[in-house]
Amino acid sequence: MPLSTLRLRFLVASLLSVSFLGALDHTVVSTSLATIAGELGALELMSWVVVGYTLASTVLLPVLGKLGDVLGPRRVFLASLVIFLLASLACGFADDITWLVASRVIQGMSSAGLQLMSQTIVANVTTPRERPRYLAAIGAAFPIAILVGPVLGGAITDYWGWSWVFWINIPVGVVALVLAFIAVPRLERGQIPRHYDVAGACAFTLGLVFLVLGVTWTAERSLGVQAISALAVSVVALMAFFIIERRAPEPIVPLRFFANRTIAAGTALSAIIGVGLFSITAYLPTYFQMAYRISVTVSGLVPIATVLGMLVSNLLTGWLASRTGRYRIFPIIGTCMGAAGLFVMAWLPIGLPLWVPMIVMGFVGMGTGSFMSLIVAVVQSAAPANQTGSITATVNLVRQVGSTVATAIIGGTIGSGVAALLPAGMDAANLTPHAVHQAPPETQDVVAGIYGAVFSPIFIALAVTYAIGIIAAVLLPQGRLADEPQSTRPEVSETLSA
Repeated sequence: MPLSTLRLRFLVASLLSVSFLGALDHTVVSTSLATIAGELGALELMSWVVVGYTLASTVLLPVLGKLGDVLGPRRVFLASLVIFLLASLACGFADDITWLVASRVIQGMSSAGLQLMSQTIVANVTTPRERPRYLAAIGAAFPIAILVGPVLGGAITDYWGWSWVFWINIPVGVVALVLAFIAVPRLERGQIPRHYDVAGACAFTLGLVFLVLGVTWTAERSLGVQAISALAVSVVALMAFFIIERRAPEPIVPLRFFANRTIAAGTALSAIIGVGLFSITAYLPTYFQMAYRISVTVSGLVPIATVLGMLVSNLLTGWLASRTGRYRIFPIIGTCMGAAGLFVMAWLPIGLPLWVPMIVMGFVGMGTGSFMSLIVAVVQSAAPANQTGSITATVNLVRQVGSTVATAIIGGTIGSGVAALLPAGMDAANLTPHAVHQAPPETQDVVAGIYGAVFSPIFIALAVTYAIGIIAAVLLPQGRLADEPQSTRPEVSETLSA
C-alpha cells in the first residue's frame, strides 16, 4: 500500500518514537534498580523488574505476530501503545515490588507489540527494495537506547525520582500515538483462522518461561534442583510445542516456512546476533574494570564504541541495500568481521591501552550492525504478505531467546570461573572493582590474569558462533530485493529477482 511522502515521514517518525520508547524502557531502568529496590524494600526481588519485562516481551512475540496477521497490524500497534502508556503510569505509582513487577510484565507484553508491529507495518507499506532503509532507521532506536538509557535513567532518578523513569514515557508516547492515528494506514486484515493455535501458544509460553527461569537459576548454586526441574519442564513443553506446530492448521510459528532457504538462513543469522554480541555486551564493563584496572565510568567506553559501530553500519547498509537491491554481501562481510574481532579479543594481552579493545569491539559492532535490521527485511521479503507478522515475530524471537539464554550462561561461567581460580584467602563475594583497585599491585595482577583467563574462552566461543554465521550468510540465495510488493499467496514466495 503506497503512501505519500509526507505521510510516510509521519509514519516513520511515529514508529521510530515508539520503538525508541520500547528499547529505552529496557535500558533506562538499569541505573535506577538499586534506588527502586531500596525504596520499596525488596532487594532480593530487584532482578525481576528487568526479568519480568524481558520475559513477557519474549513470550508474547509469536502470539502478537499472529494477531497482527489476523486483526491487522494497525489495531495491534495502537492497542499496544495505549497499554504501554497505561502500564508506564502504573509503574510510576507502584508502592510495593509486586505492583511494580506486575506493571513491568504488562509493559513488556505491550513493548513486544510495538517492536513487532513497527516492523510489520513498514513491510506492508514499502516494497522489498525500499524496506531496508526504513527498517534500519527504526532499528537505530535500539543502539541509541543503549547509549543514552543508563545515563538518562541515572539523571532522572537523581533529580526527579525513580517514578519519572517510567512517567517520562507518557508525553513522548502521546505524541507518537497522535502521529500513529494520522499516519498508520488501515491495512488489509488477514484471513480469520478457523482454529487459533491456543495449544501451541500455551506450550510455547510454558517452555520459554521455564527455560529462562532455568538458565537464570543455574547461576545460583543454591537453586540447582530448581534449575534442573525448570529446564526439564522446558524441554518437555518445547517438544510438545514443536509437535503441536507441525499438526496445527494455523500455527503461531509457521515451521513449514523454514523449508525456504532465505528464511532458514536469515533466522539463523538473527539468532547469532543475540548469542554472539548482545549476550556479552553487559559483561564488558566488568571485564575491563578488573582486567584493565580502570574505573567504572571509563569501562563504559568499550560498549559505547561497540554500539556506535553497530549504529553506523546499520544505517549505512540499510541505505546501500535499498539503493542497489543487493543484500547477500552484507551478512557475509558482517559475520566475518564479528568472528575476526572476537578472536582478536580472545588473544589481546591484558593491559593494552583502552583504545585498542575499543577499536576491536567497534569493529565487531560494525559487523553486527551491517545485517542486524537488513536480515529482517530479507526474511520478510521471502514470506507471503499475509504471514508478515508471524515471520517477523519468529526472526525477533530467536534473537531474544538466544540473547537471554547466552547471557545467563556467560554470567554463570564468569561467576563460577572466577571463584574457582581465586587463590585461598580471596572471597569472590567481596571482589568489587573498588576493592581490587585498592589492593597491592601483585593482587591486581592476579585478578587481572584470572579475568583474562575466564573471558578468553568466552570470546573464542562467541567468535565460533559468528563463524557459523558465515556459513548461514553464504547459504543465503543470490538475488536482489524486488521493486514490487510481495505476493499475498498463502505459500512461501521468493520476491528476490536474479
